[in-house]
Order: sequence, then structure tokens, then C-alpha cells
Amino acid sequence: MKVLVINSGSSSLKFTLFDMDDESVLCKGQVERIGLKDPKLTYKRTDGLVQEEILDIQKHAEALRAVCGKLVDEKVGVLKSLQEVDAIGHRVLHGGVTYSDPIVVNQDVKDVIRKYFVLGPLHNPANLGGIEACEEVFPGVPNVAVFDTAFHMSMEPEAYMYAIPREYYDKYQIRKYGFHGTSHKYVYYKSCEFLGLDPKQAKILSCHLGNGSSLCAVKGGKVLDTSMGLTPLMGLVMGTRCGDMDPAVVPFIMQQTGVSAAEMDTILNKKSGLLGVSGISSDMREIEAARDAGDPNAITAYKMFLHRLIHYIGGYYLLLGGADAIVFTGGIGENGITTRKAVVEQLKLFGAELDEEANNTRGKQIVITKPGSKPVCLVTPTNEELMIAMETVSLVK
Repeated sequence: MKVLVINSGSSSLKFTLFDMDDESVLCKGQVERIGLKDPKLTYKRTDGLVQEEILDIQKHAEALRAVCGKLVDEKVGVLKSLQEVDAIGHRVLHGGVTYSDPIVVNQDVKDVIRKYFVLGPLHNPANLGGIEACEEVFPGVPNVAVFDTAFHMSMEPEAYMYAIPREYYDKYQIRKYGFHGTSHKYVYYKSCEFLGLDPKQAKILSCHLGNGSSLCAVKGGKVLDTSMGLTPLMGLVMGTRCGDMDPAVVPFIMQQTGVSAAEMDTILNKKSGLLGVSGISSDMREIEAARDAGDPNAITAYKMFLHRLIHYIGGYYLLLGGADAIVFTGGIGENGITTRKAVVEQLKLFGAELDEEANNTRGKQIVITKPGSKPVCLVTPTNEELMIAMETVSLVK
């Protein structure tokens, strides 16, 4: 069974084609700058072939047709016909309170995705556009929406409610939703499998650390809490997002500077975090390089990132009543040797002991604590695209 996974952004379309008989990737790539000058298609086969091409397109449907042209190209394609695509899985940011599981797309599902434009204004419109493009290019092929918020819908009210007047929840559904759900779900079950844990009983703290970062406390497959909120702005210090802070900072800055609500939103989402504190970059690799060179702002930015991360890990560890495992994933989690070491050093209090040699690895599933260490700490590379493909197969097979 061949499944095409689509992640459609406002000006981009990422794709991965899987053969789900063995969960292998046939090809992947993306179209960037859709609707802008010089859109570029990057096409990669697993045998190492890479092609890049500037396109003359303006819409996502046109971008998808260009991708399809590559898929069936006589020289570089991996399909004889587009009819070999059995199903299409879509990453959709926000399902609000309506969806707690993936679902085959129909008009009602599209209406709900549209309803939650207000909660995901940058992503949901683009996600819906990707679905409609696939309906046009692949008529009759089932589309499945896999929501980034769905995994977190198992949280209880004490975790997802905000301590503000109840009417704001009742009328506007203002609450914690959480994100990176597809990643956290994949990492939970993949880590259980790797460690021989029963997923119906396991207690795992998943740390998705990248330009966007979030933690998720999972017990028996149920989310007890997660660090992102109504939007992905809440929680950890991130590449360009501020994470937690006193809410009064927002009106104070607006009063002092005269910036608008929209400008304030841009400041907190795109000009804060590691970038805002360091004045250097949102990329942790560049922050670490500047830190090691003695840049005081980079040192502060990194320490803030680590401080907030350890703060959340400690709280979620207690919330779980002790964790069977703490899992690192995402770009920083999978490659951040010094960050993982710093966290495990703090976990000595609970009985964790770092295996220096094992920790000195990148992008590989591996236990990084010594035998007998509690909790076990490990790296589990995430694969959101494969998770979406698996969810798609489970619904349409």
C-alpha cells in the first residue's frame, strides 16, 4: 500500500511517499515559495538522487501537480502511474475540541478545519488548501487528516483549563490544546517498543526539542499534560518563541511602545526566544558556538533554555509519579549532546547516571544512561511523516 504524506504550509508543500508494506520511503521533498518569486521544487529519492527545479506556479494545486510529475517521471520517478497512490495523509495543525483521532476527510471535516482557522490562522488554511489540492489532483483517493492537537485531547480539565472566567472557555474554547502531538505519540510507542515496556502502563516524559519545543507527560498512552497551550507559544524557550512569561508583560510593552496586537504577536512568536535573547540566531548550533566562544548573550540564552527545560522535566516527573523513561527527540533532542548531558546530570537526584560514550551520538535511537539508571534516558528520533502514514493506513486499509 502506497501512502503519500502531505504537510502543506502557507507558501510550502512538503511530501513523503511511503510503501507501507515495509514502511520504506520511496521519495520525499518539498516545494518552497509557492505564490512568491521563483518557487523551488526539491525532489529526493532514497538512492541519493536529488533534483532541484525552479517552477512557474502560484498555487498549491500547481505545486502538487509538479510533484506528481516527478513521481511518475520515466527517468527519476518511483511510480508507473499516480493510480498507485492508495491514500493521502495530511498533517493538520488544529482540530480544536472536535477531533481526538485522525479521520477520513469529508465535507464536515473540512468545515471543522475551516472553523478552527481562528485558532490556527497560519497553518489551518494552508492545511485545508493542501487537502483540496489533493482532491483535485487525486480524485477518488481517500484523504486522512491527522491533527497535531489530537493526541493531547486525553488531558483532564485540571491540565487543559486556564484559571480565567469560565465564559471564555464556554464561548471561545480558550484552553490548552498542545502541539507536536503526532511526534509525541510516535516517540511514546516507539520508545515503549524499544525498551520492552507495556504501552498500556508505561510512564514516559517525551521531550521534543527543536526550533519549536514541547514536553509531554504520557501515562498508559494518555497525555497528563503538555507544555504548549492555546497556541505553540507557551512553555519552553524556543528558537524565536518566548515560552512562559508573566501575561502582564504583553499590555505593558504595548503601552510603553505603542505596538499593535498584531505586532506584539509577531514579537513574541518570531523575534523572541533564543534569537531575541542572544541577538545572534534562533539556531541552537549557532547559539552553542557563540556560547563556547564566550559571548555573554549566547551564554544567557542557552542557560535560559536549559533552566526552563529542567523546570518542566522536574514538574512532569512528579506529575507522572516517576517516569519509566525520559526521551529526547527533535533536532536538539536527537543531536544536542551537551544539552542531554546537562539534563541527565540534574536527574542524578532520582538515580540517573549518564553513559558518556552512548550520549556521544547523534540521530540514533539509543539509551544514554547506564544500566540500572532510574529513570532510563534515551534518544528516539521522531518520524511524524511515518506516524501520519501509519494513522492513514489504519483508517483506509
